[in-house]
Amino acid sequence: MNYELVCGLETHVELATKTKIFCSCTTEFGAEPNTHCCPVCIGLPGTLPKLNKAVVEYAVTAGLATHCEINPDAKMDRKNYVYPDLPKAYQISEYDQPLCRNGYVELASGKKIRLTRIHIEEDAGKLVHERGNTLIDYNRGGVPLIEIVSEPDIRSIGEAAEYVEQLQAIMRYIGVSDCKMQEGSLRCDVNVSVRPQGSDRLGTRTEIKNMNSFSHMTKAIQYEMDRQIDLLESGEDVVQETRRYNEETGCTEGMRGKEDANDYRYFRDPDLVAIRVTDDMVAALKAKMPEGPQKRLARFQTEYGLPEADARLLIDRRRIADYFEAAAKGTKNPRTVANCILGPIFSRLDSDAAKDEFRVSVSPENLNALVGLLDAGKIRKNLVKSTLEKMLDTGKPAAAFLSEKDLAGVNPDDLRKICEQAAADNPNAVKDYRGGKEKALKAVLGAVMKMTRGRANPQEAEKILTQIMKA
Repeated sequence: MNYELVCGLETHVELATKTKIFCSCTTEFGAEPNTHCCPVCIGLPGTLPKLNKAVVEYAVTAGLATHCEINPDAKMDRKNYVYPDLPKAYQISEYDQPLCRNGYVELASGKKIRLTRIHIEEDAGKLVHERGNTLIDYNRGGVPLIEIVSEPDIRSIGEAAEYVEQLQAIMRYIGVSDCKMQEGSLRCDVNVSVRPQGSDRLGTRTEIKNMNSFSHMTKAIQYEMDRQIDLLESGEDVVQETRRYNEETGCTEGMRGKEDANDYRYFRDPDLVAIRVTDDMVAALKAKMPEGPQKRLARFQTEYGLPEADARLLIDRRRIADYFEAAAKGTKNPRTVANCILGPIFSRLDSDAAKDEFRVSVSPENLNALVGLLDAGKIRKNLVKSTLEKMLDTGKPAAAFLSEKDLAGVNPDDLRKICEQAAADNPNAVKDYRGGKEKALKAVLGAVMKMTRGRANPQEAEKILTQIMKA
């Protein structure tokens, strides 16, 4: 029997606010354990939380970017469970009145993965397991999250990966999160079930917790699919449970039985007032939203004539896309600008983190000026790359490395003499050309460009060579 995957994701995105959701502690990543917490975010008796307005604005912005309906009236609830990462034994979240409902994320195929809801909540602390002991770092406790819950619309591992990639790109573009999976600011709980091909009934699902790597997520889904199919083929039942992915073994492992909403004993948080989202607030947030990555991808192909693969690499990070647009502004050769970024500049950014930061010594204005020299016919393409390398080394503009001779080109009389010499030096190519091999002309043209160190106009040189080699 053939089976198909039925998958839905609960994606937790840490918001890029400067302070936590209910207190003034910083959200900065990487501090010494338990130095970014206070009585409020560790839940000491007698403390009162106060909702960070920016958290609501970021969540609404995320909802607008994913085509959600914005709920004008929302509230905070207590989700009760006992675990060491939550010292107060409950998490403040949203249950039946979330900020956003009924959105979608569109894949490249046109398929829409429906979103059930987006709600805000506080993050929990982090457990660190060392030499048989469990240590707790509460720095992350109280960091604001949005949880983006999809419908079980995903039917392949490729769709699951693309869905998360799309979410990551959207959240980065609108500026609500850096979505660095390696730092835990984007994590997924993956719900997996299988069913016979063609069936419309949902199978029993398991939830794989805290996936913070595309590679691990895809491997975990594949393993869990295979495990469930083996169980069903053997006549056994799939048990609804929460599982974890073991990176060393490549397997998922049972953690605990899967809780339902009743197990959490939700009730309205008595310490926090209701949330009111006005039409004016929504309109103001809409007005500030940037162009989304999918629209930008399409525009880069139509407006700048870029191949889809190049456009995807440029729009993957908003900083890089913004840099490209500034550097390409008004140029006749936007593809040359793209090649400069994807070639010499990217070669110096040796990690995803470096591309996220995108710190380069050449300003977009200086790259624009360099390509402008190409547009004006003052330099040839081979000089663009070598000059850019020097600019990247020093941070200086192109003018610091291009002499008057570089910019002057080659006068017509000198160019004819050089072409005659190149033809004389390559008699076999001339013979082949006269015999009908058009490509032989390119070999002699290459010799001309080498002799002039790229300063010759290749179109003019080709015309002269054609005259000489046909004679």
